[in-house]
Amino acid sequence: MDELGFLFHGFATVLSWYNLGMMLVGLVLGVIIGVLPGLGGPNGVAILLPLTFTMPPTSAIIMLSCIYWGSLFAGAITSILFNIPGETSSVATTFDGYPLAQQGKAGNALTASFTGSFFGALSGVLLITFLAPMVSRFALRFGPAEFFAVFLLTFCSFVGTDRKTPFKTIISMMLGFGLAAIGMDTVSGGLRMTFGWSELLRGVDFLVVVIGLFGIGEILVSMEEGLKFEGKSGRINLKVVLQTWRELPRYWVTLVRSTVVGCWMGVTPGGATAASFMGYGLAQRFSRNGHKFGTGELEGVVAPETAAHASGTSALLPMLALGIPGSATAAVLLGGLMIWGLQPGPLLFTEQKDFVWGLIASMYLGNFVGLIIVLSTVPLFAAILRIPFAIVAPIIIVVCAIGAYSVNNAMLDVWFMLLFGFIGYVLKKLSYPLAPMILALVLGDRMEDAFRQAMLGPGTGMHVFWSNSLVGTITTLALVMLVWPLLSWGWRRMRGKPPITEESAAVNPANARGVQ
Repeated sequence: MDELGFLFHGFATVLSWYNLGMMLVGLVLGVIIGVLPGLGGPNGVAILLPLTFTMPPTSAIIMLSCIYWGSLFAGAITSILFNIPGETSSVATTFDGYPLAQQGKAGNALTASFTGSFFGALSGVLLITFLAPMVSRFALRFGPAEFFAVFLLTFCSFVGTDRKTPFKTIISMMLGFGLAAIGMDTVSGGLRMTFGWSELLRGVDFLVVVIGLFGIGEILVSMEEGLKFEGKSGRINLKVVLQTWRELPRYWVTLVRSTVVGCWMGVTPGGATAASFMGYGLAQRFSRNGHKFGTGELEGVVAPETAAHASGTSALLPMLALGIPGSATAAVLLGGLMIWGLQPGPLLFTEQKDFVWGLIASMYLGNFVGLIIVLSTVPLFAAILRIPFAIVAPIIIVVCAIGAYSVNNAMLDVWFMLLFGFIGYVLKKLSYPLAPMILALVLGDRMEDAFRQAMLGPGTGMHVFWSNSLVGTITTLALVMLVWPLLSWGWRRMRGKPPITEESAAVNPANARGVQ
């Protein structure tokens, strides 16, 4: 196969001392960026992009892409240890990763996270290597209607998989949509809910809300629950890593499913954040331990991290083959390619073979070396949990404030962080899920834009969402997922079973899955 020959040529390009050095520098910088809340892969790549202008394009793209891989790996570290997502795609990892850390299983959670990330990334690179022509043609079929259908399926999946409190899920989702609508309307250019504040023209930033809800909110909850100032167990060694690896084959179906979801969301493109939420939701829906998700299930860590990394890797395919960035980081890299005088598109694979296949080879090698780096630093990060909470909490608050301020260099974002910290505390006390709110805030604008663009033009109407087999299938599946709680309730009534309530699910978790 020609692809294998090109790939070996790409490895010959990467395995020079200079390119290897740039790869290691990028990975280390990516891990640091991923650990710091408020930065993330896109911001890190954007900040360091000017440093690469004097480098050869191949070396520059290797370093920048490795920053991205490192940040994706490390984004789970603070999510698991402190319930603060270092990356936007690591929000779903907090749901089960943080409870595992609280149970003294931080090493298991981190190992599972890094291994799932590696599996997802490797699958994404294989997709780019062997399926580039077919996937490129498939991505061209996605227009505004198809994008809206994908987003609709993501949101409806949350409602359909919540057997206990679907109405609380919908309310939380509506709050997220309301926050996403603040600022300038990207279609008409009008202002919405700014109340005369020029600071709100850019809207409420997702990272500020996440840092407040999860970082400050969790500290408030921890302080109320008895002011627990003792440290947690954080011991980790090679035995724990090997023990976790022995458990992971049990979740091979989850790994494969999350990989497929991630690659699909990366190519279409839906984004790593949406992929992680969808991977988590599907894992919860189909797992035999789905009722235990949120209490510290290893499968709940593997699913979102695998999907996020698969999406983040495969998002580079439409950027290279079509010039269409599949993620925020891919958009930054796209700008870098143009600055270096390279034009992304189908001709890039024929005119710049050294560059393209060198980048693909660096993905294989970078993810393998990245896995070794993060696994070797697991003892260091897990040991942080042994520090008493009275010492860690002020440091977390300072880091959160720095992260919130660095998003837009605005003090208003720090006040927003504190406000959403209080809101997160209240929502947690009232048992409202935070995931739907966060997802709506992330995808609300994009979903609205896709809907309005699909409805523009003469002769358009709701039938556009059934205008072809692809969009019709996705839309129908989304509507089925939306009404699934009603269908399940009706089916239980027909069989003479009591309806599922929050109280009955708490008493008997098996009820949440509809089994006796």
